[in-house]
Amino acid sequence: MEKKNFGKTLALQYLICLFFLLSQITGTSFSPFSDSTFSHPPSSSPPSNLHPSSSRASLRRILLGILFGSLTGAFASIVFLFSIRLFLLFANRTPILKGPVIFTPKISPKSLKGVFSGNDESLQMLGSSPNGKYFKLALNNEVTVAVKVLESTCSSGSPGTNSNSWKRKVQRELELLAKVSHRNVMSLRAYVRDHDRFSLVYDYISNGSLEDAMKRVRLNRLRLGWELRHRIAIGMAKGLKYLHFEFIPRILHYNLKPTNVLLDEGFEPKLGDCGLARLVVAGVDASISSCYVAPECFQSCRYTDKSDIYSFGMILSMLLTGKDPSDPFFMEEMGRGGLGPWLRHLQQVGEAREALDKGMLGEGEKEEEMLMAIRIALVCLSDLPADRPSSDELEAMLTQLHSF
Repeated sequence: MEKKNFGKTLALQYLICLFFLLSQITGTSFSPFSDSTFSHPPSSSPPSNLHPSSSRASLRRILLGILFGSLTGAFASIVFLFSIRLFLLFANRTPILKGPVIFTPKISPKSLKGVFSGNDESLQMLGSSPNGKYFKLALNNEVTVAVKVLESTCSSGSPGTNSNSWKRKVQRELELLAKVSHRNVMSLRAYVRDHDRFSLVYDYISNGSLEDAMKRVRLNRLRLGWELRHRIAIGMAKGLKYLHFEFIPRILHYNLKPTNVLLDEGFEPKLGDCGLARLVVAGVDASISSCYVAPECFQSCRYTDKSDIYSFGMILSMLLTGKDPSDPFFMEEMGRGGLGPWLRHLQQVGEAREALDKGMLGEGEKEEEMLMAIRIALVCLSDLPADRPSSDELEAMLTQLHSF
């Protein structure tokens, strides 16, 4: 940048000097002529006296030629340099890759052939969402992966979604997500671009999502005590802290909800679909996802790290109460219009204990921690983003619950 500005300054100074020289030459050439015209009477001088005036005219023509030649050369140089810059930008732009792009030695490009064929026996559909479909894929080397097909990147027909610039943008974002490495965040292992469709490959988590676990809890098919739920909350906070503060550049989740929190065999949480909401054109499922979206996202369409904290607060409230935020109960008068307002009302009237999941109330010595966790959840659900804690503060608050 400094070299570029220096070149511009030098060229400008050069042009100013040329114009100054021209003005000086022009001024001096006319003063003798005016003196000879008006100060002396006409005389029949010999032809030899006209040679100085003719020489000055020739000098002016030469200087004008030099000036315009210099200007033409400077303009041609600028055009030439600009052309070289355009060529370098074109040559160095990100190429659009086709086929599998692998980020781990455990997966070979050949083993991902099932992504391209819908009738492959190794593909097993796990579910679908407005953003795409989920598959389980058993590779040839006995490695099992999860594949998410982003159908909506180009299916909405919006301008630009089929352009090369859009494909390069998606490709750059995916290569950035592949660099994420944290035990509480899902890492992108590979991706495949087939025409205008992107398929993302992740590690397969056999225990399912937090949403699946809480459904089993409500059906009394699984018991999750406070210790496990507390550990899940801390793991989620650590994942957010990594995305918000430790990874460069910062990544916002954009779509944090229980279906995007996966649990391994030890119920250690892993945040999935990080940043993918920016890559898809279709809107999210309003009937479910809107329960976890911060109010400022609807009011000003502005998403920050504090918006992720709001979504976390809603998930923490679900862990504490065991209730689904989309339950029709919250649409009734007793439900106060949502899980957050309902929980805040019980806290204000001193009945927060009534909101706790009955499956955890047997742990009497832990009830004080649970009540403190309700306060943390309500702070995360504050209407103003500035009133919510950051993810590093949130991790510290949850970790210190054992000290109360």
